[in-house]
Amino acid sequence: MNYVSFEQERALDLIALGRVAIDFNPLDYFKPLSESKEYRKYLGGSPANVAVGLARLGGKVGFIGKVSDDRFGDYVTEFFAKEGIDISHITRAEHGEKLGLTFTEILSPTESSILMYRDGVADLMLEPQDVDEEYIASAKALLVSGTALAQSPSREAALKAILLAKKCGTRVIFDIDYRPYNWKNKEEISVYYTAAAEKADVIMGSREEYDLTESIYMPGATDEQTAAYWTGRGAKIVIIKHGKEGSTAHTCDGKKYDIKPFPVKAFKSFGGGDGYGSAFLAALFAGKDIMDCLEMGSASASMLVAAHGCSEFMPTMAELEKFIAEEKKTYGDMVARK
Repeated sequence: MNYVSFEQERALDLIALGRVAIDFNPLDYFKPLSESKEYRKYLGGSPANVAVGLARLGGKVGFIGKVSDDRFGDYVTEFFAKEGIDISHITRAEHGEKLGLTFTEILSPTESSILMYRDGVADLMLEPQDVDEEYIASAKALLVSGTALAQSPSREAALKAILLAKKCGTRVIFDIDYRPYNWKNKEEISVYYTAAAEKADVIMGSREEYDLTESIYMPGATDEQTAAYWTGRGAKIVIIKHGKEGSTAHTCDGKKYDIKPFPVKAFKSFGGGDGYGSAFLAALFAGKDIMDCLEMGSASASMLVAAHGCSEFMPTMAELEKFIAEEKKTYGDMVARK
């Protein structure tokens, strides 16, 4: 069953809005960050990674964001352009704001951490006037990342984009994407996450992220209570992730669909969520069954945790299909299905 329908004549499949950053992942890994000396630079930021992932899978993608007016700003826009992502609505910061920097610590395949520098960053300077109704109307769906709601004027720009999407029939996908930086308190998080989630057709997040979203009015909710709450407010699909235990898609007809991670030799414990999101959406745009959407998402997530970085390691459709076929040949057709 297809739970979300799209305006098929639209020029773009998805417009992502929000964070663009620079990731530095250690080459001398499996040691504390204090001891790492060599790093490789990647384009980063959850909505940016999802945009790249979807483009690699054949999607037509645009981006709304603010980047630094310097060489790093050049780097990310040029990277997007090479991936075929429309950059016509990426603007430059005017007051010296820089791209956020992320340094990752890879202590082991299961133990990683992230150090972010997020003060005065360019992506949070996105303004409402940077969001254009005609552009929003050119896409089947809008993806808003929760970090875009952390601070003004970005939060108003994100909420404006959501309102315009609802006005012109563009589906809204809310990726909660919680990061502790820039938020003042849990009440603020709950207020703005809820404002976005209440307008969303698809919501994606971890159990922790839903707990933050619901902390004011529904603390301690179970997955079933969370799903019932958001589908009752218009969401068609509510995805709740549980890390190594897999994830579940709860749908508006009261059903739930479970998926497990595909077995891989993990290299790190981060990056899988963006691979999951991009592949799930690629399958959703293609009209695939919900379990096939989850399977593709889970497969991409497993591929990404086995890779050194995120954006540059997003698979093509051929690579993703080959990975799934090989995993099923080795472990059986039901390897990821609960």
